[in-house]
Amino acid sequence: LDWWQADRYCEQRFAQLLFEPQDSEQDSFSKLLQSHHIRGSVWLKERNSVMHKTKRRWGHTVPVLVFRDKTDTKYVKVLSDFPALPAVTACAHLQWDTRTQEIATIFSYAVPAFINEFQLRGFVDEEGFVRFALIVHGHHSPYLPVFHADGQWHHFCVTWQQENGTWAIYADGKRRASASGLCSVGPSAPQAIFGQGTFIIGQDQDSLGGTFRAKESFSGNITDLHIWQKVLGAEQIEKVRSCWVVEQDLVYEWSSNALEVESTVQAVTTQLLCPGAVEECRVLEVGSRGFSYASCLQTLPFICRYSKDAYRQLKRAQLESSHSLGSRVNTLAVRTVIPDSIFTSDVQDMNLSVALDALDVLATVLREGEMPMLEPSDLLAVLQLLKRVSDIEVQEGDELEMLEQLGQNYIEITELILEEQNIGTWSSISQVIRGPMAVVELCDRMVSLLVPLLTAERTKITIQHGNVGLHRVTVKNMWFGYSSLQRCLSGTGTSAVSQDMAASDRGQKYLSTTVGTAVISSTLLSDYQEISTSVRYRLQHRVQVPPRAVFSLVLLHVSPDAGGMWSTAGCSVMMSLPDSTACFCNHTTNFAILLQVYEMQQRTTKEEFTLQTLTFIGCGVSFCALIVTFILFLVVRVPKSERTTVHKNLIFALAAGEALLMFSELAKTNQVLCFMVTAFLHLFFMAAFSWMLVEGLLLWSKVVAVNMSEDRRMKFYYVTGWGLPVLIVGVTLATSFNKYVAANHCWLNVQTNVIWAFVGPVLFILAVNTFVLLRVVMVTVASARRRSKMLTPNSSLENQVGTQIWATAKPILVLLPVLGLTWVCGVLVHLSIVWAYVFIVLNSLQGLYIFLVYAIYNSEVRNAIQRMKDKKKA
Repeated sequence: LDWWQADRYCEQRFAQLLFEPQDSEQDSFSKLLQSHHIRGSVWLKERNSVMHKTKRRWGHTVPVLVFRDKTDTKYVKVLSDFPALPAVTACAHLQWDTRTQEIATIFSYAVPAFINEFQLRGFVDEEGFVRFALIVHGHHSPYLPVFHADGQWHHFCVTWQQENGTWAIYADGKRRASASGLCSVGPSAPQAIFGQGTFIIGQDQDSLGGTFRAKESFSGNITDLHIWQKVLGAEQIEKVRSCWVVEQDLVYEWSSNALEVESTVQAVTTQLLCPGAVEECRVLEVGSRGFSYASCLQTLPFICRYSKDAYRQLKRAQLESSHSLGSRVNTLAVRTVIPDSIFTSDVQDMNLSVALDALDVLATVLREGEMPMLEPSDLLAVLQLLKRVSDIEVQEGDELEMLEQLGQNYIEITELILEEQNIGTWSSISQVIRGPMAVVELCDRMVSLLVPLLTAERTKITIQHGNVGLHRVTVKNMWFGYSSLQRCLSGTGTSAVSQDMAASDRGQKYLSTTVGTAVISSTLLSDYQEISTSVRYRLQHRVQVPPRAVFSLVLLHVSPDAGGMWSTAGCSVMMSLPDSTACFCNHTTNFAILLQVYEMQQRTTKEEFTLQTLTFIGCGVSFCALIVTFILFLVVRVPKSERTTVHKNLIFALAAGEALLMFSELAKTNQVLCFMVTAFLHLFFMAAFSWMLVEGLLLWSKVVAVNMSEDRRMKFYYVTGWGLPVLIVGVTLATSFNKYVAANHCWLNVQTNVIWAFVGPVLFILAVNTFVLLRVVMVTVASARRRSKMLTPNSSLENQVGTQIWATAKPILVLLPVLGLTWVCGVLVHLSIVWAYVFIVLNSLQGLYIFLVYAIYNSEVRNAIQRMKDKKKA
């Protein structure tokens, strides 16, 4: 067989094409081959190579015709006697001149009876595509896009046949356009293309062999033109594209000796790099013990290799089989659908009709459920059949309804073999099929067969049965329900990961690792070929976490080749919520979320309620105290100063923030309202901290001389206190609008970097204010020491120590609330619930603290009140 067929043959029998032997194995290997009378070359599979990737390409040296510009003189005549052509295929390599968008004639074939007998024309459209149109007996097909006008070499083929006027245009091995009815009606309908005509490359013949016009001439390069008097199939066209000449029914083979080249047309020799099927595959030369490469399309001997453990499991399954499933299916189908032996080669080739009948019968037998659990041999036989079906080629003319029904049956069978009662069977063939991820890979291959179902009118396909389904648009998506794969995968594929990750359990007791979501697959197709792309997706959690446990998320992609092994390469968690996880991967493959469960001291419902109650009460008391303080500053006419102005702004920002915080829970149900509450909370709390920073800067200006006028200082303070918060909130909204709000409450999203738009500035302000407080304490203590020595030089040591302690404690007690240093406790909240209580009590009562220190015990306020009393008496 050729390399691709050999590789598929082995795979369908749960084996692998023989790997390149190690140096130590070569002698015994050569003896083994010779004992079976194998000579010459044998196919090998290279280790660590990816299937269907190009190893090497052939260089194909050919003469090229260069048509530099559009003229009415340049032409090339093919010197060949053409017979009558009831069917025709013409193929060539082409390099299009992208400088012009006018119509160009690639070739024209004329006979005395009809000038436009057979012709190919094209032009570049506004979107940069080269469009081709085929002319037969003067009948014109529409101009349809075939390849990009990128200045590169492209291979094209055009086909036409007399029956039904069926025609097609291929480019770079893919069929780009096809239809029927081109010259299939009218008086010329029964006629083939006439023979004994004149074939001209590069010009449109307005008379036999002449009368050319420059505006319809071809500009570019052309080579490797071949013409057949039959319609080539897709596989043959792929061979021709790959520089293989199909000899049968060849009318004209490209050769410079069979061309009449006009003197201004340049003929040069170049080397084409042959793509696709001319890929070379590894072979072993049995006699010489050497390795080399041969075209993958050659037919050579090959050997299928089994690991010993896999082979033993297969033999055991074969010997212990009762053949109940196979006999029932074969009886219903009235033919051999499931062979007696897993190793058999006597299996009928699959086509769409045979495959549909086989799966229909198999689904019926499995659906009836008379066998509570599949035997290992039954499961292997079903997988073998699924492999063969996924390898069929959909032929032109196949009924699309049959194809869709085939997809339905395939997915139903997949679901039935993944049911819970078959878990033990999967385990018993673990060396042959390493986990149920093999089914994911088979379904992925099956999805590609459904491509012909997509049309301009029908842009998507959805097929689902139970927990297994597929969805095909431009992106090929599949999902395997949580219940289908969770038990098998959790029992096998996660063990290695669990051990590695449990080592870094963050001080918490590791409980378990489990597959927590469905397994999904995503592949992006362009022209039916896979291309690499990144993907974002969200997976719903499907696992119950114990009441006093927490889970960590490990995003993984699953490799079916490794039987369901897990890897985090190229993937990251974007957002994690209790019920779902949003992820990003820089590649497409199979994905799932692995949940690691840890035991932790989680807050109980009672503790949460207590904390919420304390917060509401504390915020209420604080808000009332701040409002009273603010009113006092306005009503009692405290002498205007920098300090009172800064106090007023700080009190207003804190009061507004705490009022919003108390009622923020009510806004959770309205998305827009919650967003607005979050933005204003961010603004007012950021403003409160900014004015706390201003308090620190004001203190610093009193302790250390600052050379700035009072007016300039106040402008700077207002810019810092209100301008900075507006700037931070504005920039955050502009850069992270969609990730701004948390999922479960009206506050910044802590799962993303948005939270740092609050935490970052707050930590900076706390650091600055801590430094200012230390400086103030040092100055106050030094001043108190000097005053003590001057006023009471002979005081006792005990009195001096007391004076020093009070000198230290007084500025700390007075300045803590306005400098915001109680918020440092927030850093310690995650360590213990005790710190959570301390944090809530200190910060909830911040407003009350400010009221007591800056209103009740403030000498300026008390003096102003006393003046008001005296004035009233007078």
